[in-house]
Amino acid sequence: MENFHKRIIRAPDGFTDIYRREVGLTHPSSFASRFLASEVLVKQMNLYGKLDGHEACVNAVEFNSSGDLLVSGSDDRQVILWNWASKNKLFAYHSGHLDNIFQTRIMPFTDDRKIVTSAGDGQVKLGLLWEDGRVVTTLLGRHQGSVYKLAVEPGSPHILYSCGEDGLIQHFDLRSSSATKLLCCSTLTGNSRQALDLIRLNAIVIDTKNPYYFAVGGSDEFARVYDVRKCWWDAASNCDRPVNTFCPQHLIGSNSVHITGLAYSCLSELLVTYNDELIYLFQKSLGLGSSPLSVTSDDLKKLEEVKVYSGHRNAQTVKGVNFYGSSDNYVVSGSDCGHIFIWNKKDTKRVRLIRGDRYIVNQLEPHPHLPILATCGIENNVKIWAPLASDVPPLPENVEEIMEANRQGREDRSRVTLSPDVIMHVLRLQRRQTMAFTERRHNNADIVRHENYEESYFFGCSDDDASSEEDSSGDPRDCNIS
Repeated sequence: MENFHKRIIRAPDGFTDIYRREVGLTHPSSFASRFLASEVLVKQMNLYGKLDGHEACVNAVEFNSSGDLLVSGSDDRQVILWNWASKNKLFAYHSGHLDNIFQTRIMPFTDDRKIVTSAGDGQVKLGLLWEDGRVVTTLLGRHQGSVYKLAVEPGSPHILYSCGEDGLIQHFDLRSSSATKLLCCSTLTGNSRQALDLIRLNAIVIDTKNPYYFAVGGSDEFARVYDVRKCWWDAASNCDRPVNTFCPQHLIGSNSVHITGLAYSCLSELLVTYNDELIYLFQKSLGLGSSPLSVTSDDLKKLEEVKVYSGHRNAQTVKGVNFYGSSDNYVVSGSDCGHIFIWNKKDTKRVRLIRGDRYIVNQLEPHPHLPILATCGIENNVKIWAPLASDVPPLPENVEEIMEANRQGREDRSRVTLSPDVIMHVLRLQRRQTMAFTERRHNNADIVRHENYEESYFFGCSDDDASSEEDSSGDPRDCNIS
């Protein structure tokens, strides 16, 4: 029996947990948590189904708090509520936005009848779903420029935050008729705060363990953490005083990177993904304080402990990043190469590489209770992933080529030093040109759509490059970038 026990202990991850539960060595609730996060299930992750219904690329996905429903938002400005398990569209409505939807959030404890959205038009809207099928949309607040992310206070049916390209962070209480402007996020300096530039914000997240704290990231290298209680005290003077900041040592002082996504773990670890750089995980002890440009060399040395996740490419779009697993055991990200990357959080090793989109995977949302993952990207659908494979699917044969191409792309891009201002200006210029092109085409009859426009637009193919494929004159709404 002793030898049998030793053989079981050396069994693959997951089977050991089953054995320990059966002999009474593990509490049932502990078993469920450990087993759902086991690497066995992650390695068996496969496509469960596609949710088709949008007419343009999908930018936002989120499960409700119980996990039985999923909401999505798209460039078509439609909001769709899904029964993801049966792959059925339950309800759809026009958001009232004038531009691409970037975020959809179901407010908790509202019977899934309150959906908050934000978009490229700078508006934050509330959609109220009535039992008779009517939807009433209300304008909650407005930013100058796009609003990529919203953050809902954990467990609250009323409180949420928004951040925008105007650098503004706003607080909303759905019981009130107006938003509260907390602060405008600005550049950090070593000794003074003069001639400050606003930070165009792409991401905002709330620390679920300490919900008074929220982090934002945008057009410079620093992730900033604020205490909302201090923001309330300073609201009259509109002071920008982060309580902590995070940044890898080698990026401090850089003017060529910006943050596209953030995520908090259940242990208050902060995950940060950079445009055309890598993903970094910070423990709370690795912060640089409120004045990161004034830190000592000893403080910088501790940044060597920052964990790094590499292999993907984050250049073409505003990508998110997330945790996965019952205890946030894994880090997940999309990539410009169209793959989903899954790393072990603890040792940073790559666990899975899954083809998730023909072009680019942008957002990934874990199920709140089950080993399920929802993703979206440039294609016009949402994909649901679950541990279905009876055998562990092999990695793509060209996995090393994929990662090498991503690395080479990052290095080639780093040789050209462009400020975030220039980068965002170019992206906005591309978008205006595309919208003008769309208007001209919609004024003509017999518009013919072709999928390959997406590829030529995103990867910057010239007319000669595109001629080797099908006609690239598709509907540009299928792949608008911000």
